[in-house]
Amino acid sequence: MNKQFAVAILGAGLGTRFKSKRAKLLHEAGGRKLIEHAVRTAAKLSASKIFAIVGYQADAIQKAITEADSKLAGGKVRFLLQDKPLGTGHALKCGQKELRAAAPLLLVYCGDTPLLRPETLRDFLSYHRRLKATATVMTAIMADPSGYGRMVRSADGQVDAIVEHKSASADILAIREINTGIYCFDTKELFSQLDRLKPDRLTGEYYLTDVISGLRQECKRVEGYPIADAGEVMGVNTRIELAQADALLRARKAREMMLHGVTIMQPESVRIDPDVEIGPDTILEPGVMLLGSTRVGSDCSIGAYSRITNSRIEDGVTILQCSVVADSIIKREASVGPFAHIRPGTEVGPQAKIGNFVEVKKSKIGRGTKAGHLTYLGDAIIGDNVNVGAGTITCNYDGEKKHTTIIESNAFIGSGTELVAPIRIGRNAYVGAGSTITKNVPADALAVARTHQVIKPEWVKQRKRKSKAKKKA
Repeated sequence: MNKQFAVAILGAGLGTRFKSKRAKLLHEAGGRKLIEHAVRTAAKLSASKIFAIVGYQADAIQKAITEADSKLAGGKVRFLLQDKPLGTGHALKCGQKELRAAAPLLLVYCGDTPLLRPETLRDFLSYHRRLKATATVMTAIMADPSGYGRMVRSADGQVDAIVEHKSASADILAIREINTGIYCFDTKELFSQLDRLKPDRLTGEYYLTDVISGLRQECKRVEGYPIADAGEVMGVNTRIELAQADALLRARKAREMMLHGVTIMQPESVRIDPDVEIGPDTILEPGVMLLGSTRVGSDCSIGAYSRITNSRIEDGVTILQCSVVADSIIKREASVGPFAHIRPGTEVGPQAKIGNFVEVKKSKIGRGTKAGHLTYLGDAIIGDNVNVGAGTITCNYDGEKKHTTIIESNAFIGSGTELVAPIRIGRNAYVGAGSTITKNVPADALAVARTHQVIKPEWVKQRKRKSKAKKKA
């Protein structure tokens, strides 16, 4: 049998139960938009072609797929437009020219099933081929099947019909096997049925479930494939279900990381995006968020409630609690936090220390350099083994442009210093505490820029006497 197949992802619905100005498939679960989950799953199946049938906010959905993976959107995924949401059967009819010619088999599923695994779909396709079915429906056994279409089987186990909950008799409502909305069709037979499909009398919509009945009336073989884990085919139709899907996807990722040697304290509280990588013997404390394409090395410690986005954390790094790191690199054995903010474009060197309430933006920090407290370092290039005192500020913005501060290796910057950029502090130089430095400081020099201290003896007593006399008057 020719094993070539195509995939059609149904994604044109309005998602009215979300009560959102955005299309449902643009909402995120587990760190990805719903449509991205669906497309990435299809991309792992070795399908000859992938089609996304879109309608409501089609441009935004296409853009989301393109941003997620330009290779998919630019090559493998093709977009078909369902201009009016007139049911699942109508969606395929809208793309019939392309779908008819795509492949002998067509796998169809909805774009709002983010928990669906590629392995499950491979087994489903294999089952369909092995039984030489004309159509196969993925089914699930549910303890509470309320709201779902029920699978009505014949004596030999084939699927005779799918009856929607609202149309079912008491006997059919007692059936716990439900339709998941995932199908595999012989493409030619599918479109033969779609050509004759009639709209529902009440809704005016065309339903794929009616194709199943049509095939059985022609004595075609229709099988049901019961999935082992019903939770995997959960559709996301409300914000409540979105939250449930997100929790399950996060738990799945956390489990994967723990099986690879990562210690996660309270894994239910941790958020790890699907593309994140973590080395063994790293410890994640409660509430940690590792987002985007973050890479964390081995033997790291990530403190509670820290958030790291699109960053590279090398081996042996310590990030203390409540720190934020974005689009940056933290090199081996460096320490960050607590309550530090590492902004985009920053590189913190090996064994460097960025301490509590220190903000670093678009700067390069050298090996062993320390900025321990209450400091802002922006647009700076700082050498090795520099000591940056508490309260230091690089004054990098003049109201129109950003300017660079350069601090060469082994320099010492006293507490409460303002470095007005553009400026260079030379190697081994010292800057006295409380200075405002506006000129370059040569290597090995001491720079102090303060006004002379003035002391007025008995000033406080005199002030109090004047105040008391004023009140009496």
